[in-house]
Amino acid sequence: MAAVRSQVLPLALATALVCGGLPPLLAQTPAASGSLSRQSFVAEAVRRTGPAVVTIDTERTVVVPGRQVMPAFPFMDPLLRQFFGLPQGSGSIPPSQRTERGLGSGFIIDPAGLVLTNAHVVAGSSRVTVGLSDGRRVEGTVVGADPVTDLAVVRLTVGGGGWPVAPLGNSDALQVGEWVIAVGNPFGLDQSVTLGIVSSLNRNAAKLGITDKRLELIQTDAAINPGNSGGPLLDADGAVVGINTLVRSGPGAGLGFAIPINRARSIAQQLVSKGRVSHAMVGVGLDAVRNSSGALQPGAIVRSVVPAGPAAQAGLKPGDVITAAGGQAVRDPAQLTQLVESHGVGRALALTVQRQGQTLQLQVTPVELSSLMGPR
Repeated sequence: MAAVRSQVLPLALATALVCGGLPPLLAQTPAASGSLSRQSFVAEAVRRTGPAVVTIDTERTVVVPGRQVMPAFPFMDPLLRQFFGLPQGSGSIPPSQRTERGLGSGFIIDPAGLVLTNAHVVAGSSRVTVGLSDGRRVEGTVVGADPVTDLAVVRLTVGGGGWPVAPLGNSDALQVGEWVIAVGNPFGLDQSVTLGIVSSLNRNAAKLGITDKRLELIQTDAAINPGNSGGPLLDADGAVVGINTLVRSGPGAGLGFAIPINRARSIAQQLVSKGRVSHAMVGVGLDAVRNSSGALQPGAIVRSVVPAGPAAQAGLKPGDVITAAGGQAVRDPAQLTQLVESHGVGRALALTVQRQGQTLQLQVTPVELSSLMGPR
């Protein structure tokens, strides 16, 4: 019986070949599979934006300080050194310089050759080289960098214009669960693409342990590698909705974070026009407001106040709940921070505050971030 059964499939194949076809279960359906691959929204999105994604190679000169070198045992003994005719005392190695190289990603946002990337990608660089997807390599200069938001703009030094430009989307319209695509050049590998969803919005950088940044981040499960830093996070249509900036690894899958493009667009405009970014601050530590059952409530509760800062001078105290700023209702701490920053430095800002059942109207005048935090 075994021998008989072993001949069934070959006979069926032979019959199908003679009749000009394959059995239904074995026949391929090229039209269906080809249609699915051609309709891939990921491929279309990358095709739309990919030419504007660049590799950023950096060089920075690092000074290595000189140091004293003690003679090895047993030649530490002066008498023994004299007996063998060796010089007395310790030697020294003079200061020296070495060149360190870095690698990151970015994308072109203007036909004149402006590239948006992370500040940490180009920090301290003495030379920047930008590699395009078509194989061209162009020298670049750093127009400006803002370490507070980890954003920088690089200008391609070759003129002529006509550079491929990445379309910018609207990060304020993003919703949790939407498809997003991370594109970059990790380890110098061109056009690495990963797919995921928006896992969360408005993740505060300070709650991720990054206390020197003022950022509300997009969280995604699309894989972001260190070399992807500065590359775009795309929506399903291929428009840039974020800038890949951070990855947190742990048990299971790593968490990726991106700077919303609406925030980045504003920072880039300031870097291009002024070479620096102004950050207004009132000197308070904020947290979300929750009711007795733990549910979130509108507003921002003051957890700490910087001594002698604008908030302290205005009379704000820990425990106060700020419910409005500049006549606009405060939804959460992130929105209040954005309202203060958009209001600017040196102009009084009206705050509505709840304190022990009473409503207070206070006036606070934001100052530049650096004046409260000291030299960076």
